[in-house]
Amino acid sequence: MALRPVQLNIKAVDPPAVGRFWAEALGWTAYFPGATTYVGPGGGLVWPAPVPLGIDVVPVPEPKTGTKNRVHLDLATTSAAHQAELVARLRALGATSAQVGQGEVPWTVLADPEGNEFCVLEPREVYRDTGPIAAVVVDCADPQAMARFWGEALDWTLHGVTDDEAVFRCAEGVGPYLEFIRSPDARTVPDRVHLDLLPYPGDDGAAEVARLRALGATDLDLGQGDVPWTCLADPEDHEFCVLALS
Repeated sequence: MALRPVQLNIKAVDPPAVGRFWAEALGWTAYFPGATTYVGPGGGLVWPAPVPLGIDVVPVPEPKTGTKNRVHLDLATTSAAHQAELVARLRALGATSAQVGQGEVPWTVLADPEGNEFCVLEPREVYRDTGPIAAVVVDCADPQAMARFWGEALDWTLHGVTDDEAVFRCAEGVGPYLEFIRSPDARTVPDRVHLDLLPYPGDDGAAEVARLRALGATDLDLGQGDVPWTCLADPEDHEFCVLALS
């Protein structure tokens, strides 16, 4: 048994506005199925999306603090001209420059309209076939420990692990990478961005949650009340949810 990541969950005071930003940024479509705003490929709402990760923007009353998110998106580009064009277009959509201690780097660090940081990368061969999202990047203290936990939790393939990073990708070799990068930043505020996981049809969701707890996940009370999903934290307190099969 294993779980599949199906969406990146972003908390926002104004989900429609943030959803529209990300839809324009990625060349996707914003859908409004209820309280949340879902961002996925055009052509009609399909969930789970026919790409390895969609984006679900969920309403919260509290704005983002000045603390850097521990999870962010890296966007792919195909040339220096494409990178410059994308950065300019994102600024026109409402993105702002962000300082996260990056110094002199070839990528550009921006924030969406509610301050969620992301990067527009310079062209890299490894990301040539990922689509608009190159990677979901997670700050962590111990990439090897994250490789052990998430390697058991997910059905994605581990592409490499060192003292500085652990890299996963969908077993089919499509879509973005999932990268755990060594960082000194510890969790000081609730995560504004997290992964949502889903069992496969026919799998037992409760058994999957029990398996994650045995691997070291802990239950998380975010004030969610009685909901059909389960909120957990991994061994470094990264929040994630296991969704219920519809």
